Amino acid sequence: MDETQIKKLLQKYNIRPNKRMGQNFLIDKEVLEKIINTADLTKDDTVLEIGSGLGTLTKKLAEEARKVITIEKDKQIVEALKEILGGYKNVEIIQGDVLDLLGAAPSILGAAPKIVSNIPYYLTSPLIRMFLELENQPKEIILLIQKEVAERICAELPKMNLLAISVQFYSKPEIISYVSKSSFWPEPKVDSAIIKIANIRKPENINIKKFFKLVKAGFSHPRKQLANNLSKKLNLDKEQIKRALAECNLNIQARAQNLLVKDWESLSKKLL
Repeated sequence: MDETQIKKLLQKYNIRPNKRMGQNFLIDKEVLEKIINTADLTKDDTVLEIGSGLGTLTKKLAEEARKVITIEKDKQIVEALKEILGGYKNVEIIQGDVLDLLGAAPSILGAAPKIVSNIPYYLTSPLIRMFLELENQPKEIILLIQKEVAERICAELPKMNLLAISVQFYSKPEIISYVSKSSFWPEPKVDSAIIKIANIRKPENINIKKFFKLVKAGFSHPRKQLANNLSKKLNLDKEQIKRALAECNLNIQARAQNLLVKDWESLSKKLL
């Protein structure tokens, strides 16, 4: 669907793009194909889509998958979608806020489906964390998100951050492709990226609650040394922390951005 077609649909249904809700419609067919190819769908797959828009991606998903559950917050767009997607019998449209819906009824995911979405930028971090923390985790997550956020999620040493640790603890994220802001209408202020989050699992032999308590304390003041942050936030003896760092083969003057997930896991077992 190109810009002209989108404008005609918006005019037909008396809809105006809502910046507050992050409504930027994808108009680049090549990007759309990249998302579909990355998802590698089969007729056995159930797909969850967040932010249906005008159904451009939804239609492609429905052609490849067994079933598509698409969630859209905007009531006006939902009414338009009922007509736009009327010919697709394997599409279920749900109106509502995805964070509220998942919080109230996580079973909406069904049997561990794939998640494929061009999501509103403001939803990215809380939505990914919510999906990864579900008891019934999705198999894979393929998202079109803000470029800078994608790079933070896929960060490596020495630029690790709290979001990167939160995602990499449960999975292996990968940037598939960068997407120019000119691929959308209305055009957003920033570029985007297609990100694939695969190998999703529940880590074993570690207390997840204690793990994240440690990580959050470590990143409380990113510019300060880890030993100082942990000592202050967790009320631990600084020398004890330094010994634990040394036993984990880590620099006692390290900062939070210098540790990988496996380092935090080792440190968690030593200190907590």
